[in-house]
Amino acid sequence: MILAGGEAKRVNGREKYFFSYRGCSFIARLVAVFSDITDEIVIVAKNEKQTAHFAGLSDNVRCTWDKQNGLGPIGGIASGIEEIKGDAVFIAACDMPTVNRSIVSYLFDRLEAYDAVVPAWNESEIEPLHSVYKTAAVRGYLEEHPDTSLQGMIRNMHTLRVTTDELRKYDSSLETFRNVNTLDELLAMGSEASYREKHP
Repeated sequence: MILAGGEAKRVNGREKYFFSYRGCSFIARLVAVFSDITDEIVIVAKNEKQTAHFAGLSDNVRCTWDKQNGLGPIGGIASGIEEIKGDAVFIAACDMPTVNRSIVSYLFDRLEAYDAVVPAWNESEIEPLHSVYKTAAVRGYLEEHPDTSLQGMIRNMHTLRVTTDELRKYDSSLETFRNVNTLDELLAMGSEASYREKHP
């Protein structure tokens, strides 16, 4: 699941999935990574109109939109999880252009008896939008809890925290967790990064 419905306030209202890295839009890069690993890809847009931006990305991509606008990521997850047919889902934000497919596969492999597998930098810093979840566990939590915090959801699940140091064997510099929130951060990625005013 790719969450693409943020307000983009820190990039002057521009849609971050239009950002380009190494000649490919962020959203297209994520779709390419997940196409090798998952049977389905669901993109959650900000609204119904925005779903048109993702037409033609891939045959196994489906789009929906955030039916609970204003709740942040948990609202997008609530809408997207209803579209997931499989037992497990990797949830990512659309502003993460360097997600590492080996790490995604490893997180899926560790899920087993857990509800979620979440990378953790330390006790308080985690990566909930670079994590694997059991579909039923997410649905069950959202039905029973009014809490709109991702941290709250993870605390209430049977969660395995995988240290980021453990993941360095797949990505030594941990580029997989790079997220681009501002235009300055985009420029910091070098000459191979740009913004384009067109569909992905």
